[in-house]
Amino acid sequence: MSRDLSSLIDALRTAGGDFTDVEVKAAVGGLPESLAASLSALANLPGGGTIILGLDERTGFRPAGLKDPQLLKQGLATKAQAFVPPVRLTIDDGLVDGQPVVIAKVHECDPSTKPCRVASTGTAYLRGYDGDFALSTIEEQGFLAARTPPLFDRAPVAGAGPGDLDPDLLGSFVEGVRDRDRRGLGRFDDDRELVRRAGVTDDDGRPTTAGLLALGRHPQEFFPRFVIQAAAEPHLGDPAGVRARDQATITGPIPHMLDAAMAWARRAFRTSIVTTADGDVRDQPEYPLVAFRELIANALVHRDLDHWSAGTAIEVRLRRDRLVVTSPGGLYGITVDRLGHEGVTSARNARLVAICQHVKTPDTGSRVIEALASGIPLVAEALAERGLPPATFVDTGIRFTALLRHLPSDARPAMNLTTTQLAIYQALGSRPRDAAALQSELGLADSTIRKGLHALRMLGLVHQNGGRGRPTTYRRTTDD
Repeated sequence: MSRDLSSLIDALRTAGGDFTDVEVKAAVGGLPESLAASLSALANLPGGGTIILGLDERTGFRPAGLKDPQLLKQGLATKAQAFVPPVRLTIDDGLVDGQPVVIAKVHECDPSTKPCRVASTGTAYLRGYDGDFALSTIEEQGFLAARTPPLFDRAPVAGAGPGDLDPDLLGSFVEGVRDRDRRGLGRFDDDRELVRRAGVTDDDGRPTTAGLLALGRHPQEFFPRFVIQAAAEPHLGDPAGVRARDQATITGPIPHMLDAAMAWARRAFRTSIVTTADGDVRDQPEYPLVAFRELIANALVHRDLDHWSAGTAIEVRLRRDRLVVTSPGGLYGITVDRLGHEGVTSARNARLVAICQHVKTPDTGSRVIEALASGIPLVAEALAERGLPPATFVDTGIRFTALLRHLPSDARPAMNLTTTQLAIYQALGSRPRDAAALQSELGLADSTIRKGLHALRMLGLVHQNGGRGRPTTYRRTTDD
């Protein structure tokens, strides 16, 4: 296990739910059927994961009272063979609050054999930050493509010509190269030779994928889904029919998209009026804009460019308690646990990254990226300065998600609640809601919603109306 058991249990209890790489099952009646999906998903997860049997999440991860741990271990070993390829497990005994639990380390499948499938159904599963999901046919192609090094940014774009490159961006790029790399790429006096050697065009002058995405007039003519789909949840006071606000599809070359994404964030993020230590009064967005910029820039230059992901956009979802940025393609050459802790640079799209180091955004005149492995530490520093929780990163191998969390100050009870419990409490607002409405609004799994509601009821913060076959709604007890 990557974590000590006692510290892991403490973390689970504090969070109030499973982690991406940890699944907890009560297993009092034997191995649950849902375990097959979890085993497949964790075997497909970079780094694998851990399954703990014998804890009940509904009671705050307290021991469930296993009757025969040895039988469960035998069952796990047998079940691990029911996959293609077989799931590799390391199974140990443990004690939590003096009661036995079974701990199974699920080893990651060799990338050359992914995705790991349930043999009886042929279904492969993917681990997300909010549950296990069956892989689509397109997503399975992503695992197959990951078996070879990605070189898709180097290919010339069919049908594109020199006129599809933006002359202003191209000129800025050449100027940046000559300014920052005079003894290397910048020593070529002929602009066309410099551009060709940089990988912006091929030998025949046709724009490459990297060149078009970074310096094109309108890359979406050739890559319709190389866009950012951004939307924010409705405010609590919005009419019932409002499904989203500040919805936008952001297009253009990467420097323009980055500027447009920042403009969207300034509109969509809630702001507070704060007074600084030197007496200045200014607006403060709910998330640091510098952190958002780093996440969007990373998504734009590191997203997968293979055929399987051609129909997938970068997604930005601003929810009431969190900001979610998701892009196709997992991490390349680095793992989540090393992000921000080592000065390691690793590029899925090496040519695209190299070009974007020398390209400036039109609005601010700042370089798109530095490629110095400083982005994630900058995100961490900006969040810490604002007193926000650290960012959460989830790499499923074919999808990468970054989450920033924000705990709204309104309607916050004077208790130490988990992030999920606070989100549910706030979403209840001043009107009764049912579990389905909360699930739709918060984007959480049904089981997570019900566990959170149960915990809030036990704390006396939420009252349940109905039940036992009747329509059931929940409301804050402060509204009684």
